[in-house]
Amino acid sequence: MNELIFPKNFKWGAATASYQIEGAYAEDGKGESIWDNFSHKRGNILNGDTGKIACDHYHRFTEDIELIDKIGLDTYRFSISWPRILPRGKGQVNQKGIDFYKRLCNSLLEKGIEPAVTLYHWDLPQALQEKGGWANRDTAKYFNEYAEIVFSELGDLVKTWITHNEPWVVAFVGNIYGEHAPGNKDYKKGIQVLHNLLLSHGMAVRTFQDMNLAGEIGITLNLGDIQPATEKPTDKEAASLQDQLLNRITLEPLFKGNYPEQLFEIYTSEFGPIDIESGDLELINNPIDFLGINYYTRNIIKNDPQANGLGISEVKPADKEYTEMNWEVYPEGLYNVLKRVNADYTDLPLYVTENGAAFNDEISNDGKVHDERRISYLQGHFQAAHQAIEAGIPLQRYYVWSLMDNFEWSYGYTKRFGLIFIDYQNKQERILKDSAYWYQSVIERNGLVLDN
Repeated sequence: MNELIFPKNFKWGAATASYQIEGAYAEDGKGESIWDNFSHKRGNILNGDTGKIACDHYHRFTEDIELIDKIGLDTYRFSISWPRILPRGKGQVNQKGIDFYKRLCNSLLEKGIEPAVTLYHWDLPQALQEKGGWANRDTAKYFNEYAEIVFSELGDLVKTWITHNEPWVVAFVGNIYGEHAPGNKDYKKGIQVLHNLLLSHGMAVRTFQDMNLAGEIGITLNLGDIQPATEKPTDKEAASLQDQLLNRITLEPLFKGNYPEQLFEIYTSEFGPIDIESGDLELINNPIDFLGINYYTRNIIKNDPQANGLGISEVKPADKEYTEMNWEVYPEGLYNVLKRVNADYTDLPLYVTENGAAFNDEISNDGKVHDERRISYLQGHFQAAHQAIEAGIPLQRYYVWSLMDNFEWSYGYTKRFGLIFIDYQNKQERILKDSAYWYQSVIERNGLVLDN
């Protein structure tokens, strides 16, 4: 029997996000978020789905924590809904919102499960969007005020804090490509959004440090393994630009205090300069305690002058396996990303804060959900994580995306990432998939048994 054992203090978890699971979108004083607004407009979301009810986690969190406990998770990563705490984004605090997250944290701690809190997983209060959203520099200040409230209310319960989930996605998919809330298609605005998000991160980190709270704070980035399609100089140059666009655009300001020069020269010549004030980059470069990495797939890049302003397009090899998201299954990329971040940017502890796969899961005749492909996907990526640890990379946690099937943004309820099947047609029944039981055995063993 070939066994891969993880370090004794390694932590296994799963992750969710508030808008994707909570529901209760207008209950107990919660304000409107940009995702409420965006999803309720016709044509934005597949099948006209919304997060009004989602997985009804707001009402069923105790049941969900029982399942978290059954799987055996060491830690559970979830996000806080900003408009549930501050319905207008600033000003009056909604105590019922605070109380919900206190109950959630206390219930987790009673089971010995460590809460890991993301302050922002994309549900900006709509009231702030109407003042310009993240393109308005003041939103960074309001985020810092919100963070301070949450730190002071939950700081004795939560020891692991993540400021932002995937600022790149907020900036590009929400404000440049228009596929996510708030649905903007404006390159200049999108780059300003990215800067203001990173600025707000720096402000919140400084506030956390000034408050002398016990615990740690970091940020989560979506990072890809970028590879050129061929050895041609033009393809290598295209891959380098894609790397600047996806990876370096957040890694460099956070760890080196600057933006990728070549990319920003292209942007500023095309769209004009963005507003960066003196001291901003120093604040963004504020030391953090760990880096969260969300990894799903690799990107094979070729030069294509017709493709877009940067002359970049992606190649999808025909002989590979793909998930329902049309993302190639490529576990080696996780190892490559972890190694690259550790070698080029930081020796801080690294957490895989999201990794998982959407497959077309169904309830079989025996009432179970047999998701062998997800098990295979996770096993390959856990092996890559173990390889990284063996190579001396300080990987300390792994959060599977996602704890449960949920509202998958513009895809609505059509993509299932969960370890837990949610039967939306049958009173939201929860069914542990085969992958949940498999993960339970991984956690119990703190390792993998591999077929010889």
